[in-house]
Amino acid sequence: MSESCNSCSAAGSCTTDSCSSEPKLTAAQKVSRIGKVIAVMSGKGGVGKSSVTSMLAVSLMRQGFKVGILDADITGPSIPKIFGVTGKAGASEGGIIAPKSRDGIKLMSLNLMIEMEDDPVILRGPLISQVVNQFWTDVIWGELDYLLIDLPPGTGDVPITVFQSLPVNGSVMVTSPQALANMVVRKAIKMVRNYEPPIYGLIENMAYVQCPDCKKKIEVFGKPKGEEEAKRNSIPYLGELPLDPLLAELSDAGKIEDYQSPFFDEIAKRLAEEIKKSSDKKPA
Repeated sequence: MSESCNSCSAAGSCTTDSCSSEPKLTAAQKVSRIGKVIAVMSGKGGVGKSSVTSMLAVSLMRQGFKVGILDADITGPSIPKIFGVTGKAGASEGGIIAPKSRDGIKLMSLNLMIEMEDDPVILRGPLISQVVNQFWTDVIWGELDYLLIDLPPGTGDVPITVFQSLPVNGSVMVTSPQALANMVVRKAIKMVRNYEPPIYGLIENMAYVQCPDCKKKIEVFGKPKGEEEAKRNSIPYLGELPLDPLLAELSDAGKIEDYQSPFFDEIAKRLAEEIKKSSDKKPA
């Protein structure tokens, strides 16, 4: 974790003589040890990215990893609701204390700092970016194997802030079968490729719904294109997910940790494998 001096335009980009060669850490950063920082994005809204982020966190936690989620969708935060976390973030001399979900996933979201969960967040871009930065520098994350960052739609202020100022190790793309969704996701892929971190893979959400009686797969949004789209963009394909009413029901009730899905578990395993492959490729 690093922090730049006042002369720098972005964290970790200092070139002035007055800066120390040692990174300047906040009190919260000094007591936090995070293995991998992973940005989850789509570019497109409405593809279920927050649900995917949440279930990836749950699946990684079930594999024995320590996991946290940074909710970077400042004006449309949904992570606390999905996990049923209603208490507010705490504070100490060392920084902001991230609340935990029922099963121990650490969460940080602006909804954990405002009075009412449905109060609007009315901020311009620079202030939104500042909040995202503070969630990195001022939150006591402690020991984590993975910190997932739930990015908002688009390729604007927040994604730019995250990729320029936070030590992102890689990203995961989320899409759905519609051609429109895939077109916008390609914009996000091209944006990420302007930065160093690799893309660990693509997940196709809402690929189909399964009839509860006959078990037939109904492709509500058209034929799944995720594997084809991943190949087209030369990134790993992590798998497809069905549209499941139970997931929506448990998310609304704040009980997503009760959801059991072999699809999510398999995707989380593939993600961990891709992360390891990427790490192994880097020179020592």
